[in-house]
Formats: sequence, C-alpha cells, structure tokens
Amino acid sequence: MKASELRELTREEVLRKVTELKDEQFKLRLRRGMEELPNPLRLRTIRRDLARCLTVLRQRDLATAAGTDRNHER
Repeated sequence: MKASELRELTREEVLRKVTELKDEQFKLRLRRGMEELPNPLRLRTIRRDLARCLTVLRQRDLATAAGTDRNHER
C-alpha cells in the first residue's frame, strides 16, 4: 500500500489498517515457528506497510499540533 493511498483514508481507517496488519503479522510469526511459510516475504511487506501507516498517523498528529500551536500564539 502506498503512502499516498493512506493519506486519503480517515484516521479511523488507518488505525483499523494498523490493527489488521499487526494481527496478520502476529499470526504469520506464530506459523513461521511451526512450519514453513508459503510466502515469507509477506512478513517484510507487512512490516513496511505498518511503518507507512504509523508514519502517516504521526505526520497528521504533528500537523494538528503545529496548527493548534499557531492559534495560541495569536
């Protein structure tokens, strides 16, 4: 998933995506310990998608904080 696609989603949708990715990552890590994964590169993809989601959330938080800080200066 591209960061530009994530920026179009609402905060709640991005948070839901983070939850889904963490759940899938957990399940794959458990399976990896017991058997060979059919697509081991999926773990890397999940990790990177999760990082993208968290980055978008952080950018939004910083933009919101910067916006409120400016209002207090006036």
